[in-house]
Amino acid sequence: MSLDIDYWERWIAKLLAILAADASDQLAWANEHQVRTVNVANGVEFILRLAEEMAERGALEPEALRDLKAIDRLFGEMDVRGRAGRWADALTADVAWGEVRTLARRILVARLGDWRQPLPHRVPPQQVYD
Repeated sequence: MSLDIDYWERWIAKLLAILAADASDQLAWANEHQVRTVNVANGVEFILRLAEEMAERGALEPEALRDLKAIDRLFGEMDVRGRAGRWADALTADVAWGEVRTLARRILVARLGDWRQPLPHRVPPQQVYD
């Protein structure tokens, strides 16, 4: 995989901004974009693969990679791929989202100085949206 580190750092930060947002902001964003839970999980899986390569190149801190792996593990435990439906429904039904938010916020604070980031209008790749 060829990486443009700056591009992928920005992309990862956009998805982390969504994961780190307060639940009410996540709900509003998910409803606006009609995001399905499985697509968010696929995005997390994708950024984890990018993060692993970035870490190998020294472009991502080991702590950030550890937290991304924990987020991916939480998605697996929540069985988001086994559930059909919109992400907004999962946000209100699963308490593990609080831990996902905490981990995403920790990564953003370490990398950008603040976890509060603008939520994107669109996060590539397109399959994140239905």
